Amino acid sequence: MSALRIVLLGDGDSPHLLKWARALTAEGVDLWAASSRGFLPGFDAVLPPGRRLALDTRPRFGGGNLQVLRTLPRLARWLRDVRPDWLHAHYLTSHGTLGWLAQAGLGVPGRLVGSAWGSDILVTPDRHPALRWLMSRVLRACALTTSDSLHMAARMQALGAAEVMTFPFGLDALPPPSEAKDDRLFFANRGLEPIYQPQRVVEAFAAIAAHWPDARLVVANDGSLRHAMERQVQNAGLADQVRFTGRLEAAEQARLYGQARWYLSLPASDSVSVSVLEAMAHGCIPLLSDLPANHELVHSGSNGLVLADGALPAAQTLQPLLARGGAIASDNRAWVAEHALFAPCVRRFLARLQALDDAAAARAAR
Repeated sequence: MSALRIVLLGDGDSPHLLKWARALTAEGVDLWAASSRGFLPGFDAVLPPGRRLALDTRPRFGGGNLQVLRTLPRLARWLRDVRPDWLHAHYLTSHGTLGWLAQAGLGVPGRLVGSAWGSDILVTPDRHPALRWLMSRVLRACALTTSDSLHMAARMQALGAAEVMTFPFGLDALPPPSEAKDDRLFFANRGLEPIYQPQRVVEAFAAIAAHWPDARLVVANDGSLRHAMERQVQNAGLADQVRFTGRLEAAEQARLYGQARWYLSLPASDSVSVSVLEAMAHGCIPLLSDLPANHELVHSGSNGLVLADGALPAAQTLQPLLARGGAIASDNRAWVAEHALFAPCVRRFLARLQALDDAAAARAAR
């Protein structure tokens, strides 16, 4: 049996798409990739340039990116030459729409499979009825979709998805146990953009620092709110306790996960976050916003804390968690090892694609 020929369609400047590419090639897939932007250098070791198409657009974080749709004729010509068995679109608002239009109107062969990333399902369809219709149409065009949380999978089915596979966008491997945790070190590394509410992270830390004056916060990543957050830290008198690092290489990020006892992630909307999974794998105690997907990971007061909207952490709530910090670290690592390693999930995903192909071939032979 020949290998499945799959084209990844997404943002090649994203480490998430690179992670999918590595996982699929490790499983022997005949892989190709088309990117709405460019490709991270890491793709060079995974896919040769002849198997990649960079559309070189510059989409904005907030959406409204018609320039992506203008690449459709060029994308369709390339896909007709590649002739994929499956076109695997990542982030369904933009790339799912491209894939659906390429197959439905421009004669691209193969079938569509879509992977939702979060705001494409949890935010965009609520912005306008036309966007809800579009998302429903894309989901109905997919023979299979993937979700990283049960909550998002339910939303996808409500929008018309026929079959949804649910698995976390997990880790490539479990990191070694952390040798020593700093009980007063807090770490946050979500994007400094409005949807991730990074200013709420500072507010939460300020409440903690009022009771634990030796507490420290490291804020990694970058974004449009960084300068506002730096002013917020200054105004709160926390400049000596909060450090902004910008974006970090993986090794430095792993070092901080390993040192920090606590991890803060307080977005307004999210599915299961790979950053939270990474923090749990490194033995951090997660402090998360009150979102349905977060309840799939954390039982508040047991292995972390879920903060209701507007609520701030209190020392009397954190202290019992700290007293059990070693046990929580062990339990969280064990959960990730059992449920959130990526390679076994990708193998199940490929087996399902092959089964769908086999079923279609059997129907055609009747």
